[in-house]
Parts: sequence; C-alpha cells; structure tokens
Amino acid sequence: MTRFFVRLVMVRASPDCLTEPVITRTEPDEATAAFIAGMPKAELHVHLEGTLEPVQRLEFAERNGVALPQDDVAVYTDLTSFLASYYPNMTVLQTERDFFDLAFAYLTKAAGQNVRHTEMFFDPQAHTSRGIAFATVIAGYHEAVVRAERELDISAQLIMCILRDHSAESAMDTLAESLHYKHWIVGIGLDSDERDNPPSKFARVFARAREEGYLLTMHCDVDQPNSIEHIRQAIEDIGVDRIDHGTNILEDPRLVALARDRGIGLTSCPLSNAVVSDGGKAPEIVELLRAGVKITVNSDDPPYFGGYVTDNLLALAAVTDLSRDELVLLQRNAFEISWISSVDRDAHLDALDAYAAGTD
Repeated sequence: MTRFFVRLVMVRASPDCLTEPVITRTEPDEATAAFIAGMPKAELHVHLEGTLEPVQRLEFAERNGVALPQDDVAVYTDLTSFLASYYPNMTVLQTERDFFDLAFAYLTKAAGQNVRHTEMFFDPQAHTSRGIAFATVIAGYHEAVVRAERELDISAQLIMCILRDHSAESAMDTLAESLHYKHWIVGIGLDSDERDNPPSKFARVFARAREEGYLLTMHCDVDQPNSIEHIRQAIEDIGVDRIDHGTNILEDPRLVALARDRGIGLTSCPLSNAVVSDGGKAPEIVELLRAGVKITVNSDDPPYFGGYVTDNLLALAAVTDLSRDELVLLQRNAFEISWISSVDRDAHLDALDAYAAGTD
C-alpha cells in the first residue's frame, strides 16, 4: 500500500523553543505542483479550532493570561491521542476577538491558496462547556466570514458540529441554541471521538436539525471500530448530505453505489489520515474518485497535520497517478457538493473549467 510518512511535533510554550511540525513526504513534479497551486479550490472539511497555529496559541495565551505547560510536545498516532491535545489547546480561545482572529487568519491562508469557497466546522460545546458563551464564539466567527468575503474574495459558511462524546441531551440543547443564529449556520455536523458514539446516538438531534432546515454531514473517521456500520447509519438511517472522511465505505460495495447514486460527497483529508490511521488512504481516494463517488480533498486541522488544502493535494498527487483531469475533478466535486447557491456554484465551475482549459 502506498503510504505518506508524516511525523508531527506540536508546539512548545515559549517562543524561543517553538517547534513547527516536521513533515517528510514526497512532492509531485514542478508542473503538476504549479497546476495544483493555481487551481481554483473549494474546501469543505476544516475545523476552525484546528487551524490554531503555534504562534497564535502563544499570542492568545498571553492576551488572555492563560498559563501553558512548559514542555508541551505532542506526537499523534491515532484519533484519541490527537484529541487529547486538541481540546486543551482551545483554552486559549476566550473572547470574540480570539475567535475572529483565528477564523480570519485561516481564511487569509486559504485565499492565498486559491480557495474560492470554504465551509468551516466549529465546535460550540468545546467552549460552552468551559464557560464561553455560544454568542461569543459565533459572533467572532461570523464577523470573520463577513470581512473575508469583503476583503479577500473568498466566500465562507459555518457548519456547527456536535461533539459525539458528549450526551445526546447536550447535543439537543446546543442545536436549540443554534437556532438563534440559524441565518449564520448552513449545516450541522458530528465529530470528536467515535468510539461507542455511533450516528444513531444522535438520530433525534439530526432529525430535528433537518426539520429546522439545516443540511447534514457526519464524521465517519478512517479505520475506527465499526466504521462501515457508522457509514451505513449515516447514509441510510440519518440521511446525511455528506460524509466527512468515510473512505472505509469501500468495505461495502453496496454503500459505495448508494453514495454515488445519491450524490453523497466524501470529504477526505490525506495528511491527517496519515497520522491517525495506517497511511494517507491515497489508493482509496483514487478508487472512490474513479468509481464516480464525489470525493474531495481537504486539510482537516492544518497546523496539527502539516498542511493546508494545497499541501494535501500535493501530497496526494505525489503518490498517485492522478491525471490533470482527475485533479480538476476533485475540485469539481468540491464545488458540486458544496452548500452554496446554484448561481455561485456555476460561476465557480466556469472559473475552474477556464483555468483547466488555459493550462492545457
């Protein structure tokens, strides 16, 4: 099996010993790399809290008087070890300004990689559970969306994620609170630790979300216990519009056909796959793409896993035989399964086609 090799060392607590992620991976040829870099993109799987860069963490900690551990090195080998570092790092996010700065910094980086549209996850329960008001979180994020559209030529939407390792009652309460800001939130997702937390645990919550007009997606992380059953529940029982990660769907050809026929998109993340599972799932991504499933490539939690969306595309291209047409198809899929208006979608697809035609 083709594998990425990725080793990550996360942040230390003082600027003089700040350690950036160490990444070892192959790169595609220069022409392919330039083609990927210039291509108009959509990103549909990125966690705003997961865009916290090491320097930002230090800045926000100093701003808010948050003490950080003196020796804070984390190496991630699976989903559980990643989450054990991920949630504590959020304690530096405390004010509306923090949430604005975090989101606007990501949107600036994304725009610099020719991302024209992005749909961003946020985890309100991770903040409300430590005393930060829902209103504080979403006001900061929404202002970043508005300003980015005005200043950076990038459109953005917010997807509120339910933490699956919290109770269904907490999820329903969070959904109810989100209704005050429904005009700012396009959809509802499900993330966090998948062990013993199947989609069915939140069936009532997602049914209510659908009634309220939200679009639906769920994480079905790679190589988890009961991955294929969770994918089945998400598609058949919950009726999701998209699945995040989800490459284990190949274990059941019937579900592959169902996802293809229903146009259910998969939002894959090669670099994070390489850290929390056995390899980057490049062969699986290619197989699903060629089977007609609307699979896409995204960054997940970029500083934690060593790259933004262009870096993920470069990593995938380096270890596969994807043609230029197939690289374009990955982006066509992303725009087609995005939750934007048909007018905006068509405009983005026209721009993508023009780019592809102009680089032949």
